[in-house]
Amino acid sequence: MTVRRLDDAAHMRALAHPTRLRIVGLLRSGGPQTAAMLGEEIDEAPGTISYHCKRLADADFIEPAPELGSDRRERWWRATADHTSWDLADAFDDPERMLATTALDHTVADAYAAEYGRFIDQAPVLGRAWVAASTSSDEVLRLTVEELGGLGAELRAVVERWTAVSDAHTPGDGSERVIAVTQSYRMGRA
Repeated sequence: MTVRRLDDAAHMRALAHPTRLRIVGLLRSGGPQTAAMLGEEIDEAPGTISYHCKRLADADFIEPAPELGSDRRERWWRATADHTSWDLADAFDDPERMLATTALDHTVADAYAAEYGRFIDQAPVLGRAWVAASTSSDEVLRLTVEELGGLGAELRAVVERWTAVSDAHTPGDGSERVIAVTQSYRMGRA
């Protein structure tokens, strides 16, 4: 798995647009696609998608895949990495980067909420087995900063073990795309 470490504020701002974040996600999960294909999935005009693809390419999140096109007008795109990571804590000494990181984190949080909303809306057609196998829970804990770090490390290790299982699957073998979101953070004050 290729991981791109994101430290540049301009690149963070480029990815912080909801449509661009979705394009990168679709290219990662569905493989190379054209602007028209992406536009159908996102419900945006191909011209709008092309604009966003160019911005993402300028920031090295995606790249052209010309070998897939049947003619010069058909422009295919592919993701340049399987995963992107960044750390809000790394931005504390740089106000511009802090603004860019928080904007990106807000876009990601909104995308997670929308995805979970789609799951809830589609539950009746997904079937009882898939819905029963799904999970969503929360627990308010009292932990030290060291313990919170340990919890985060354990959660990442669990997801990494299941990533290996996921990587062994192929389309048509009964597997489906599943999203695993883990979050543990100090609660804000009301």
